[in-house]
Amino acid sequence: MALTSNASSTKPDPRALKIVAKSIYRELVDGGFGEQDVMALASELLGLVASGVKERRDEREGGDA
Repeated sequence: MALTSNASSTKPDPRALKIVAKSIYRELVDGGFGEQDVMALASELLGLVASGVKERRDEREGGDA
């Protein structure tokens, strides 16, 4: 499953990510994952996003951090 975002496209439906999140949550729960597992996954995802944001910021600033 791949989600893409195109900055030049029209503004996405604000409900889309909520729907995707609910679908992922249901799949995880139906697959036997518990609340702690879902929280751990969410934490890992946030960490990846934060790392990506930091990398892009560092690239724009010339790599100094």
